[in-house]
Order: sequence, then C-alpha cells, then structure tokens
Amino acid sequence: MLRIGVVGSRFAAHLHLLAYRRVYGGEARLAAVTSPTAERRDAFARESGATAYPSLGAMLPHVDLVDVCSPPATHEPVALEAIDAGKHVVIEKPFTGAFGSPDGAVPGNRASKETLLKEAVASADRITRAARRRGVILGYAENWIYAPAVQKEREILEKTDAQILWMLGGESHSGSHSPVYGIWRHAGGGSLVGKGCHPLSACLYLKQVEGRARSGRPIRPRTVSCRVHEITRLPGFRDRGFLRTDYDDVEDFSQLHVTFDDGTVADVFATELVLGGVHNWLEVFANNHRTTCRLNPVNLLDTYNPEAAQFRDIYVVEKTGTKEGWSHPAADEEWQQGFYGEVQDFVECCVRGGRPQAGAVIAHDTVTTLYAGYLSAERNGAEVPVPVAALDELE
Repeated sequence: MLRIGVVGSRFAAHLHLLAYRRVYGGEARLAAVTSPTAERRDAFARESGATAYPSLGAMLPHVDLVDVCSPPATHEPVALEAIDAGKHVVIEKPFTGAFGSPDGAVPGNRASKETLLKEAVASADRITRAARRRGVILGYAENWIYAPAVQKEREILEKTDAQILWMLGGESHSGSHSPVYGIWRHAGGGSLVGKGCHPLSACLYLKQVEGRARSGRPIRPRTVSCRVHEITRLPGFRDRGFLRTDYDDVEDFSQLHVTFDDGTVADVFATELVLGGVHNWLEVFANNHRTTCRLNPVNLLDTYNPEAAQFRDIYVVEKTGTKEGWSHPAADEEWQQGFYGEVQDFVECCVRGGRPQAGAVIAHDTVTTLYAGYLSAERNGAEVPVPVAALDELE
C-alpha cells in the first residue's frame, strides 16, 4: 500500500484528491494531509478520509509519497525535507522558481532578472540533485503532459517518425484561484510562470518524445525571446469588474518564443485577459501531420440555460463568467486536462519503478526556460540562452 501525504489543502489538493480516488492497478491511498491552517486542514481530512497533521515533520513517518500542493515559494523547502526523509515527491506547478526578497522590499517586476534566473536554476538543481542522490521518484505535476489530447499526439510522433517544426499554444483566463497569485514573493512571477508553464511544458515534452523516439536523446530548448506586459495596470485600462486585477508586482500578459537545439521553434501565450472560462490549446505543425489539442473548452456537449439560478449547484466549467445562455459543460474536466493520468503515472512509478513522463528533465527545463524568458523580457525581447542542465545530472 502506497501511502500518500498531501501538503496543502486548497484548489490543487482537491484536484489531486479526485485523481487519487481514480487510481487503478495498484494499492494507493491518500493517508495524510498537512497545511498551515487547522480549519482547512481538518476539513480536507474529513473530506478525504486522511489523517491531519500539524506539520510536514509530523506527517513524514506515516507516508511514502509527498504531494506538494502548497504555494510555489514553499515547494523547494517542502520537497527537500521530504526527499531527505527518503520519500517520493510530486511537485505541483510551477516546479520551483525565484521569489526575490521575502519581505517584498524589491518588487518582482523590478528585480534583476539575471539574479532571478540564477536563483531559479539553483533551486531546480537542488531539488533534482537531491532526488537523484537519494534514489526517490521525482514527479512534476504538469497535467498538460497527461491530457488525453497531448498523449494522442505523443503516440502519433512515436509511431510515424514525425518531426515537429513549430508549436503554438496558450493558457489564458480571467485570473487565478490562488489568493497569493499576483505577489511575486509567493508565486515566483505572473502569467508566464503561473499559466505559461502549462503549454511550455507540453511543448518541451513533445520535443523530448520526438528526440527519444528518433535517437534515444531528448531535443531540448536552446534560446528564448520573451515579452511581458501589465495590461490591467495601464493608466488607460477601464475596469468593468470582470477580470481579476489585484496583482501586486507581476505581469498579466506574456509571449514566449522558444528555439530548440534542432533549430525548430515553439510560441507560447499566457494571459489573465480572457473571459468566458479557461482557454487551453496547443497546435502542432509537423513534417507529416498537423494536430490541434483542445484541453478546455471541449464541446462534448452544449447546454442552454435561460436562468442562471437553475445551475446554482451544477459545475459547468472552470472560470466561466456566467451559467446563463449557451455553455459547454465539462463532462469530466479532470480527465480531459490530464489530472487522472498524471497521478496514475506517479503512483505506478513509485510502486513498480520507472521514470515518470513528467520527471526531472521536463521540470528543470521548464524552470530554466521560463526564467530565461524573464531575462529576455527585461532586455526588451532580446534572445537569451536557456541554461539547461546536463542530461546525466537529471536522469
């Protein structure tokens, strides 16, 4: 029996709880939870059947896998404590990052991006090296990689010897669920880190799949060019109350251009400026096919509701602004966005051994690419090398 302990009790923890309940072909149970707020911790324990613990240290003796669903600034210390205790670790997005001064004396949007890049790389190095040294499974909980649409594209790549020439994708909606989002010292950045990590990780993953299928070695990022903007803080922005705007020191729009070490490219957009629910998509342009991956919305069904109050107790789709009129209700949003698949993969690797599809290489490359992007944006979009780690340091 694989005993799972969750750190955190908010949105991500509940998503993972639903996924753990769907695990098949192996004995695993959510056994423990810890988070700073006793009320939320105890409520999550009652909902999940787990035991609540007041601290990570108190929880560790009772679990085999630690699932880190706490705010981004806590990911590294939580992961290192769990790894040091010999526990397998799964880390929610963003894997880690750079959070500037703890007191926020220097706003993140004004901090030296060269310094932040070095700090982010060092943090990713510490986590991946600790896991490799201790011999535990390290999973990066990037649900896009496990989304059925992206997994189908993986199969196409592997079976047709395809070459990806260009990818174009994005994640956007009207603002994050997290109360600490928008504060750099907690979140590690804005749209680029908080949302851009998803389509970027999927692009990095598919190029790794292509490289491994052809030569046994992943194709990895080489350079980035990036621009970020703070649209809702423009003097001329007219706030109508539909978009979240309470950001302290982060961007609400980002555009990232990636070149890979084989010369091919990818473009990623991420914003807080999109109404009507989450917009998650990825297009793949290859030398032998073209694929559009739609993660959300997916029009499996169309529903017309003339009165919003009728759907008061019905979940429609994440971040939709209204339940009135036509909508595309999600029949199984956690499945279509890959949450079931990611948890299934991590559990199987912990029980039977093996390397997660979203492991150390994807995690490390995502962090270094994102923060190289911030350095590029500071330089008005100039091309910046991505400081990738040697493959033998990660696998």
